[in-house]
Amino acid sequence: MREFLKRKNIVVSAKRYGIDALGAMAQGLFCSLLIGTIIKTLGQQMGLEFLVEMGSFASAMSAPAMAIAIGYALQAPPLVLFSLAAVGQAANAMGGAGGPLAVLFIAILAAETGKAISKETKVDLLVTPAVTIFSGVVLSYLIAPPIGRAASAFGSLINRTTTLQPFWMGITVSVLVGIALTLPISSAAICHTLGLVGLAGGAAVAGCCAQMVGFAVMSFRENRWGGLVSQGIGTSMLQMGNIVKNPRIWIPPTLASAITGPIATCLFRLEMNGDPINSGMGTCGLCGQIGVWTGWLSPSERALAEGAAAIAPTAFHWIGLILVCFVLPAVLSLAFCQILRHIGWIKEDDLTLPQ
Repeated sequence: MREFLKRKNIVVSAKRYGIDALGAMAQGLFCSLLIGTIIKTLGQQMGLEFLVEMGSFASAMSAPAMAIAIGYALQAPPLVLFSLAAVGQAANAMGGAGGPLAVLFIAILAAETGKAISKETKVDLLVTPAVTIFSGVVLSYLIAPPIGRAASAFGSLINRTTTLQPFWMGITVSVLVGIALTLPISSAAICHTLGLVGLAGGAAVAGCCAQMVGFAVMSFRENRWGGLVSQGIGTSMLQMGNIVKNPRIWIPPTLASAITGPIATCLFRLEMNGDPINSGMGTCGLCGQIGVWTGWLSPSERALAEGAAAIAPTAFHWIGLILVCFVLPAVLSLAFCQILRHIGWIKEDDLTLPQ
């Protein structure tokens, strides 16, 4: 069996499924639902119907894009990879509001099943797609509904608990999602899977921004402008190697997220009612902020299900967004970092990015 799995490149590991597949799933979402939502919102605001249609086309392909991206991360052969489009559509449709989590599990199982049968018969062109699609759709019928209901219920619990306890949940959600963003896993996929919107989504945005902007600013003396842009607009995951060497460098942005989270939920009542994937994006391509903006103007289906409604943003909304996402993370992280540098917990070059 070990030799067979090795020959088929089937690697059962937390990294392959929990990091590679989940990260690829987020990229699939980004290239379909997220970019489609942005284009559609721009079209609605500019009165350009063709942009609205373009965005709708992209968003409609989110389930196949997720499944194909997962298959790509699992290094599935072409016939398996392309067959996963149907599997993703079935899993997402039957999973309901928690469809993305169903897609993750079912696409992994269908991809590995397809890889196992690939090139084992003389009629591979027929057998491999048939087995991949059949196994994926059957699994969708069997397990997608309960997976979807469980994910949706858990996400709704977080959203409603944050509404009832904005201070403590603001801290919790902000810190945990921010940490997930810097770890080699996908905070965007987690937020989309759980459907984090509303105040919980706002807290998640705050936590992600604290990590990205925090690391970008506090490491400016080592990494200069290139590091500022790559971390502030790219990802704080670039610091993961340095965190392994000295975990104390993670303290400043994490403390900042513990402060900006409840400020977002309690003071500014910052809600992220765009697509839930934006909750886990932070300042990456300014997707977190675009998500907040699109949620103000046209809430996503998930946000509408949680009772959201479109609003006309005021100066107070914009001030809160700028402070929570940019100003406070920069100031707080830099201040905490200076304290840790002073006591010797952070030393010169501890934050230098690899070349």
